Amino acid sequence: MKKVQITETVLRDANQSLMATRLPYSDYEDILSDMNRAGYYSIECWGGATFDSCLRYLNEDPWERLRNLRKHLPDNRLQMLLRGQNLLGYKHYHDDVVEKFIELSIKNGIDIIRIFDALNDFRNLGTALEATMKYATPKTIASGCISYTQSPVHTVKKYIQMCKELKRMGFQTICLKDMAGTMTPYEAEHLIKGIKDAVGDIPLILHTHCTTGMAYMTLTKAIESGIDVIDCATSCFSGGTSQPSTETMFYALQQYGIETGLDENIINKVNDYFKPIKQKYVDNGQINPKSLSTDAQALVYKVPGGMLSNMIANLTDMKSMDKFDDALKEIPKVRKDLGYPPLVTPLSQMVGNQAVTNVLVGERYKNISKEVKNYIKGEYGIAPASVSEELITKVIGKGGKPVDCRIEDRKRTGEEFETAREALGDLARSEEDIMSYICYPDQTIKFLKDRKAKEENEAVYTIEAIED
Repeated sequence: MKKVQITETVLRDANQSLMATRLPYSDYEDILSDMNRAGYYSIECWGGATFDSCLRYLNEDPWERLRNLRKHLPDNRLQMLLRGQNLLGYKHYHDDVVEKFIELSIKNGIDIIRIFDALNDFRNLGTALEATMKYATPKTIASGCISYTQSPVHTVKKYIQMCKELKRMGFQTICLKDMAGTMTPYEAEHLIKGIKDAVGDIPLILHTHCTTGMAYMTLTKAIESGIDVIDCATSCFSGGTSQPSTETMFYALQQYGIETGLDENIINKVNDYFKPIKQKYVDNGQINPKSLSTDAQALVYKVPGGMLSNMIANLTDMKSMDKFDDALKEIPKVRKDLGYPPLVTPLSQMVGNQAVTNVLVGERYKNISKEVKNYIKGEYGIAPASVSEELITKVIGKGGKPVDCRIEDRKRTGEEFETAREALGDLARSEEDIMSYICYPDQTIKFLKDRKAKEENEAVYTIEAIED
């Protein structure tokens, strides 16, 4: 019997896409023991924007969240999304930092590390792959991920070559990450058949979104073409800018006689649990109706779900939602100027923020963000196509050329970690605290100070209670 397995995304990308990753651990802790028995291929629950969101918005320790997930999901593969040399931040880190982060991720409970680079510059995957294999447990899987997009320079032939390279590098599975949901059924058929012919029996995974309305058709054609694993979200957190529904795909595959390994009663119980949680965030405005709808114009704009929900949140905060449509129209223009980068973190945020700035200021590139300047200088890797000469002149100077640098002296050993340890002093109690500071210094300092103050207050209350 043919088998297609399903990764459940509600704990990471589904809520990242619909509500900018604001789902606290306390909201879903009680359903984890049931999810553990559901039969998923994996549960995507960490990485991506969860790390930043825990520290910045939810007052949670992301490492403690991971340890709790591991405790309550002992029989499931825990999966994270890693931005290659960027880890979970917005810049390249030195090799020793990347290695330590992966060591700690595996130590605290991660099984599958899905590793991608926003530009598909695979030189930025090597260190993360080597570290994953170095610290691997029997359950560890290194999954090579391609950021999928369409442009004049992104072709089926190009993607097949990328998959061959990922296999050659030693990745155990390959994921096509269609973050904007723009892959059509036609493209899925030709791409997946071509990849399967090229790489043989290495498991192939498809990650897509419902943003454009293509996802269910695309998954169906992908399954017919030989896909092994698909990413889905429990149905109340599916659709819109999120993934297709877990239960819907389960029932569809069941009728075709395709085994998924899922327990029907449990996946429905999981969905029933999350229904009131979703409604709470709809009612309080954290889930914007725009994130729940289908917008075929995303086939033009190539905007992924997380980027769209963040853009809506930012424009709402600035009381500038009237500029939303203009900002959307500006995105493909900025993307072309920057050499058609795939719109995935951190490039999606960089392109989106620049587009919003261009519209709000009323003049294109009057203000260019530091991140976009660094991208133009070549510090994120090699752009898929040529960057606008006008932008190069603005940032580097007339006749300037982007440098081909992943990062200068990337082999530096230990300095960044020790500097962070000294900066934190007694605020840091673990290597995990230090790693959080390296990735997000301002947010981590605030979190650790708040944690210390809370514990000191609790200690005072305890002493007073004893004395009374």
